[in-house]
Formats: sequence, C-alpha cells, structure tokens
Amino acid sequence: MCEKKTIGILGGMGPLATADLFQKITLLTEAETDRDHIRVYIDSNANIPDRTAAILGGDAEGCYRRLLDGARLLERGGCTALAIPCNTSHYFADRLQGELHIPLIHMIRETVSAIRAMGKTTVGILATDGTVRTGIYQQALEAAGLTPVTLPAQLQRVVMSIIYDEIKKGETGSREKFGEIDAYLRQAGCDCAILGCTELSVYRSLHSLPPYYIDAMEILAEQAILRCGKALRNV
Repeated sequence: MCEKKTIGILGGMGPLATADLFQKITLLTEAETDRDHIRVYIDSNANIPDRTAAILGGDAEGCYRRLLDGARLLERGGCTALAIPCNTSHYFADRLQGELHIPLIHMIRETVSAIRAMGKTTVGILATDGTVRTGIYQQALEAAGLTPVTLPAQLQRVVMSIIYDEIKKGETGSREKFGEIDAYLRQAGCDCAILGCTELSVYRSLHSLPPYYIDAMEILAEQAILRCGKALRNV
C-alpha cells in the first residue's frame, strides 16, 4: 500500500492560529472514522521572530532562517505538502519554496484565486502592518484583475490592536473596534474583505462573522485537504 499524503503545519505564529488551522482541517475533512482523516505533522515554534517586526525592522534574514529550519524539519519528517498559518510569513514563501522539495501551499494566492472565482471585484485587506506594507495581497489581487482596498492609518492601528493587544493575548477581540473597520469597508465599496491575519481568523471563529469576510485560513485548510486527495465536508 502506498503511503498516504500528509500535511506539515509550520506554526507557532501564534500558537492559537496553529491550533485553529488544525481544527479547520479536521472539521472540514469528509470522514466517517478516525482513519479517514489526514495525517498532520505540526511544528508550533513560538520562538520564530515576529514577522512584522522582522520585515519592517531589518531582521528579515533571521526570521527567514527560522522558517526554513522548521520547513526542512517537517520535510524530513515525511510531509508531502506544507501549510503556514501566518499570512505575513508568505513574504518569504517563494524563497522558501526554492529550498524545498515539497510544495508549499501559498495561502495568499489561493485566497485571491477563490475570491476571483466568487465573482468579487473590490476587496478589503485586513492584515498586519507587515503584510500590508509588503504588498503581498495587493500584488496578488491586482494580478488577478481585482481592486485592493487598504485601511487608512487610524483604522490600520485598530486592526493591529485587535491582533496584538487582544487575540494574541488570549482575549476574544473587541466587537466595537471591528465595527469601525466594517463600516469603513462597506462605505469604501468593498464587496468582500480578506481576513489576512490568522489572528483575525481566530476572531471570526469566536464572533461568527458573515460570509462578507473571506477567511484566508479556511481556504488554506481546504487546499490542504484537497492536496491530500480528500473530499471537503459540507458545512
């Protein structure tokens, strides 16, 4: 019998987001027994430097080396594909892929592809400063013929506060703060918005956001399942 395909999760950025991806993979896999589920290897390394601080503050190389070490560890462990539940770290994705012999599921590009298939045109981006300033979502959206919309500085600070002052500290996140962001996106004419930070994916799970918000982590989970030859559960 041939070995089943396996997913490696390069995580710890943060640990709660890593757990959320694993849960999504489990809940979204069509399975009748335990043995129908995908084998998953998880490296939850909370010692990887903060990606936003590293990219914007000048230690991008040190962050990259830690990511590469983790990716190679998972590859040596027998993973057949790699998922990284951290949007900002995809700044390094193409470089990482060049050093690996297994495919890295590119969360940003897969999310944009899914949004285009939905027929959306004007897309809000909710993400860390690192993700926004590097332009990884803007470039992917524009390449797909879609219009990206980023937040003004004041609201971008609100997003960062929800991510760093609340979710990363184990809190549920402020509905009032998120309401300010929601009002701006709709006024700006966005027909959807990307939850482009895995802490915002956690926020969505806690607060049951409407389908207007496209969860990049859910799309990553779906792709991980499909890459392993499994079917998606209808939920």
